[in-house]
Amino acid sequence: MGSPANLRMKVRNFDLAETLDSGQVFHWLETANGSFVGCIGDVPVSLRQDGETLTASGALEKQAIQHYLRLDPTHDDAIASLSANDEPLQEAMSFCSGLRILRQPAWECLATFITSSLKQVAHIRQISLELRRRFGVRQSIDGHEVFAYPTPQALSDAGEAELRTCGLGYRAKSLHLAAESIASGATDLEAARTLGNEEAKAFLCQLHGVGPKIADCALLFGFDRLSAFPVDVWIERILRERYFPRRRKPLSKKELEKWALKHFGDYGGLAQQFLFHFARKGPKSPEKTKG
Repeated sequence: MGSPANLRMKVRNFDLAETLDSGQVFHWLETANGSFVGCIGDVPVSLRQDGETLTASGALEKQAIQHYLRLDPTHDDAIASLSANDEPLQEAMSFCSGLRILRQPAWECLATFITSSLKQVAHIRQISLELRRRFGVRQSIDGHEVFAYPTPQALSDAGEAELRTCGLGYRAKSLHLAAESIASGATDLEAARTLGNEEAKAFLCQLHGVGPKIADCALLFGFDRLSAFPVDVWIERILRERYFPRRRKPLSKKELEKWALKHFGDYGGLAQQFLFHFARKGPKSPEKTKG
């Protein structure tokens, strides 16, 4: 790993701000000059986009940054596979065409979504940053203080009571037990990479506090499984309103999940993220209509 002061790379059909504010990652901070500072794993990084130029500073090679941001042909392949005849999806894609699915560290991603249950994005972010400040390793980049996500050992050692002081409520028990299981070696999180999608999902669901939705989020954002299709209240609403608006008997959540996996196919997770971000930030979203 080198120590470049600044790396510049050309990007196409990519929006850094859109990607980092799309509800898949929660710790990046936008600075006064428009850069974003945070950590990729435990390495502090500063990212800035000016048109089709992305500038990165920190001790990571270009390939590592491109991998994290998915600045590679796999994204183009995924986009090409999504149906041009799907009007709701095409509307969402047009709204946030520069969105990418990040490749996050598996533990960081899983732990963050364990703390996300029934929480709004702003609150998830607040909890994530507090956990990092309290139990993560302090770093600095371009004069800004950032923190790596706490290791399983750090959160296991902290204990449930200390985690509750970070605003987790009942989720503190789930996070602590999951961290303890991984830190002790009882669960090898990386073993999920060797399993098929359904087997990996079942494997993750063995951890305390991990249900199907959290497991799907971890698979999509932390294990690079682009077919994973997390269904939360936002996605359930948009599927019902845009794909089944006139159905007399509403489909159950399980039926919606089964339909989505078949309809969106191998890159359903990318479709899900376009739909999710559009539901949250689009012109008719609750966040827009409130203010």
